[in-house]
Amino acid sequence: MQRRTFLKSSLAASASLALGVAPRLVRAAEPRAANPWRKFEAVTRIEVTNPTGVTRVWVPVPLLTDTDYFKRGGDTWTGNATVTRVAKDPKYDVGLVYAEWPAAEKAPVVEITSRFATRDRGVDLAKPPVKAVREDRAVLARYLEPTKLLPTDGIVLETAQGITQGVASDTDKAQAIYEWIVENTFRDPKVRGCGLGDIKTMLETRYFGGKCADLNALFVGLARAAKIPARDVYGVRCAESAEFKSLGKGGDISKAQHCRAEFYADGYGWVPVDPADVRKVILEEGGGLPDGLADPKAQRARTKLFGGWEMNWLAYNYGHDVRLLNSAGAPVPFLMYPQAETAEGRKDSLDPASFKYQITSREVSG
Repeated sequence: MQRRTFLKSSLAASASLALGVAPRLVRAAEPRAANPWRKFEAVTRIEVTNPTGVTRVWVPVPLLTDTDYFKRGGDTWTGNATVTRVAKDPKYDVGLVYAEWPAAEKAPVVEITSRFATRDRGVDLAKPPVKAVREDRAVLARYLEPTKLLPTDGIVLETAQGITQGVASDTDKAQAIYEWIVENTFRDPKVRGCGLGDIKTMLETRYFGGKCADLNALFVGLARAAKIPARDVYGVRCAESAEFKSLGKGGDISKAQHCRAEFYADGYGWVPVDPADVRKVILEEGGGLPDGLADPKAQRARTKLFGGWEMNWLAYNYGHDVRLLNSAGAPVPFLMYPQAETAEGRKDSLDPASFKYQITSREVSG
């Protein structure tokens, strides 16, 4: 099948939705007036096994800039590193703790405690904003740029144009992209970790299975190609969900990493979305939903996750192509997992046992 023929047929459902043929979803409601802040503590403990030569570790910490849904409470650490300090990449608001041990240290260990507060998010795009929000132009321009795995030309641009053809407003374009992803992708449990986010390969191979770093990156890349500022937000689940069991995790969260996405709507600011979690609900909620998108739980998730996030989740950063301080290796596509490196190279961050790390979280008072 020729690529253009494929794109025409695969975008047909989205075009119908965008042009009003299919019924529109009700927009997510704004948070209740009583939307209290919840306080959490996350502890990341790393013990690098079988070190050779100089050992280095990089651990993401909570979002550096406070938002209306997330606030930092500070980071502290203990361990036997000769160097331990906070490093920052201001371009993408990336913060991390960098630790280093000499070759003589055969049992490197560091433990980082991060405190933060969250509250649920909700933006009602069907109503005028209560208070107009404006973002700096330089920031918006940054989140229109392509990255190594998020190109905005070629098949990505062609797909975005097909999805948004005939759609006037940026908000409606963003929703058309969201609906296309919900309709056409699926969660693939065989994908390691959260996936890679190589959207060009996804579109060229027409394999739309993946996890959050794949499916939400697809939203971000397509939105940017449609000239809508958008960004991934990398983080980790930190508590059980009040609504969907499959969308929560507390206690040992070493493998609970999850990235989300946002797009910018003039006057409203950054709007939360998460098409990947719609597909996660379908695959995992109650052992799986046999009726798929037709199931009431899937419909509820689909509606809620365009404009709303339950904030049982720790946000780390918006980073892409992140260069690790003093690393001999290549930049990482994103910083959502602890990273470690010895003279033998970089450890496998998707396997906590490979350099023995554990992340735990708990809700705290006061």
